[in-house]
Amino acid sequence: MSTDTPVEVWRDAGVPDEDRVEALMARMSLAEKVAQLYGVWVGIDDGDGEMAPHQHEFTSLPVGWDELVQNGIGQLTRPFGTKPVDVLTGATTLAGAQRSIAAAGRWGVPALVHEECLTGLAAWKATVYPSPLCWGASFDPDLVERMGAQIGATMRRLGIHQGLAPVVDVARDLRWGRVEETIGEDPVLVGTIGSAYVRGVQSAGVIATLKHFVGYSASKAGRNLAPVSVGRREIADVLLPPFEMALRAGVGSVMNSYTDIDGVPVAADPTLLTDLLRDTYGFTGTVVADYFSVAFLQTLHNVAGSPGDAARLALTAGIDVELPTVNAYGPPLIEAIDRGEVDVALVDRALRRVLLQKVRLGLLDEEWTPEPAVLEETDDAVLDGESQRALAGELARRSVVLLRNTGSLPLAAGLRLAVVGPRADTPQAMMGCYSFPMHVGVHHPDVPMGIEVPTLVEALRADPARYDVRYEQGVPVLGGDDEGIAAAVAAAADADVCVAVLGDQAGLFGRGTSGEGCDAASLRLPGRQEELLEAVLATGVPVVLVLLVGRPYELARQVDRLAAVVCGFFPGEEGARALADVLSGRADPAGRLPVSFPGDGGNQPSTYLAAPLSRRSEVSSVDPTPLFPFGHGLSYTPITWKDVVAGAEATWPTDGTFDVRVTLHNGAAGPVSDVVQVYLHDPVAEVARPVQSLLTAHRVDLEPGETREVTITLHADQTSYTGASGRRQVDPGAVELRVGASSADIRETISVSMTGPRRQVGFDRVMEATVTSGAAED
Repeated sequence: MSTDTPVEVWRDAGVPDEDRVEALMARMSLAEKVAQLYGVWVGIDDGDGEMAPHQHEFTSLPVGWDELVQNGIGQLTRPFGTKPVDVLTGATTLAGAQRSIAAAGRWGVPALVHEECLTGLAAWKATVYPSPLCWGASFDPDLVERMGAQIGATMRRLGIHQGLAPVVDVARDLRWGRVEETIGEDPVLVGTIGSAYVRGVQSAGVIATLKHFVGYSASKAGRNLAPVSVGRREIADVLLPPFEMALRAGVGSVMNSYTDIDGVPVAADPTLLTDLLRDTYGFTGTVVADYFSVAFLQTLHNVAGSPGDAARLALTAGIDVELPTVNAYGPPLIEAIDRGEVDVALVDRALRRVLLQKVRLGLLDEEWTPEPAVLEETDDAVLDGESQRALAGELARRSVVLLRNTGSLPLAAGLRLAVVGPRADTPQAMMGCYSFPMHVGVHHPDVPMGIEVPTLVEALRADPARYDVRYEQGVPVLGGDDEGIAAAVAAAADADVCVAVLGDQAGLFGRGTSGEGCDAASLRLPGRQEELLEAVLATGVPVVLVLLVGRPYELARQVDRLAAVVCGFFPGEEGARALADVLSGRADPAGRLPVSFPGDGGNQPSTYLAAPLSRRSEVSSVDPTPLFPFGHGLSYTPITWKDVVAGAEATWPTDGTFDVRVTLHNGAAGPVSDVVQVYLHDPVAEVARPVQSLLTAHRVDLEPGETREVTITLHADQTSYTGASGRRQVDPGAVELRVGASSADIRETISVSMTGPRRQVGFDRVMEATVTSGAAED
């Protein structure tokens, strides 16, 4: 007779997931239920430096650890990403915390662990990949998916279950500090690349988190956490599509936006977090609060009178988990339930989602172990190995954008180079504000960075082209003096070519010129950098401008005098070598702009998605025409566009497809790449629509002498928009398909008549084109 103890239902992996959850919930007390709905941030203190305003108002725990864990904990916040911690030490500590949590509670439920992962896992000594603007500039979802898979695999090794990325906010105002965290200014590009990242991360068995649902990037005047006043059409047609695409990719979690839209804070808006996200989109994962956003309903938005009231509003709206630590969802929520102010059914609703996620992650399985896999490895637990660095470099090279070239690039071997500027000789120039070194490491200056991040000066000095490099900073990103500028001028005057490396210092909340809370009053280069640029231009020596930036800046006053302009955004730890490869000509520049560069005027917030009244006109003295348009990017050896034709269809049914065929040829001696972009122009619509908007973009790589035909199959659903009724519709009538190499470089316009009835479409509409390609005859 067997003496084995029966497995509890909720621990039995052979029982349906939902049944396991219900069996556990039936046994839990109210305190145990509520404990699953918040995170706990252990280890954050004043000595680490404040990463965010308001942080320390809310991070103290209401009780000691031993008492806190008796009822369980929903999530553990950033055990690797709060301060520099050795990977094995961190993994051992995490295992101990998980063992403590599981042993203290009656039901043995461990915590779900989350970390930031916007440019790779935000942990000491982990790979820093290129920033999201670089992902967009690559126009290469397959490459981004591979990066996401590497990031997810690293998370899983360390016992991390959830990553707080990607940001799928569409850039709307280039002054906004968090433009560097976005993928670009077009919803199709953002949705395509963001979905690829989600698929990659979640392929490792961990959860990605969409940020920030919704409207965050449309804040007034480009100010962080400012109110949003946009119409339902802009929300539906510009801001929501990337979330819809990523939800279809199966993302497991969504994070709310901090902002209010027309006066209603998103964290307290059930029409967005429940009616739209759950009922319309069918999302079944968890909604997690952006850090402190539940408490902000009381302290910043002033729509709640107490922490318990804030908990009521957020829980009713649909926020399942309060992050980063216990505040409103702790004792204040229990007290509000006891007073009859909050229905316990709302707790159960959120709890089902939380526990179902833990079941699917294996956290409730009988064989679950608290030890992360990295503790079983026999090597040195390296987080930044050769394969990670190689992929980071591949994506960095793919994302470098050549904006202008008068023939000075590529740089000939052996040139005397004067390399000047504040971004030329610092590793910080390569990394965005959510990379570990810039987000956390800056608060620990005595701790080594932990990864190798070459500077551009170092990369050029080590380059096989054997450049003779002289470096002068000139000025820092902000500030500087005349003596520094004079030294840079002297170096430039004695060189064959001056490489001016200018741009941003990534930081947080005013400690940088780009990043969260580092919004710009204008789009002129920060500090005295434009003055430095003018000074080296005055020498008459050819000047190659290299931008390492988190947003586009105005270059209209200098561009005609620059020999070349290269943009790298924040290209990650291998960014300097990637830039050197492009500058020397070993790599052909392949990036295309995910955001347009402003033209005249130092304050130009608009993007290319503009209705006719937003374009240049005779009724305004302001010309919003961009200097470099969305999708723009040059090559040293451009691909030949041989043919752009429509398919065999004479018309386009409003419920059918339409083909566009593009034939490309590479006549160069080396491999080249281009991005075929298809834009829609709708001459007559029910509402004012953008003059043109991207339908699809497809990167084509060609070997020397290769000719390839690309067939792009578009669905009528992709032409849909939100009509006067507020519902999304596909209209019959004439449209134009503009096919080209950028939004301004249109190679062919195909006019086609859409036939059939007007159709209304919803979340299940076709959102992406299908593409096939094959060799073609020369």
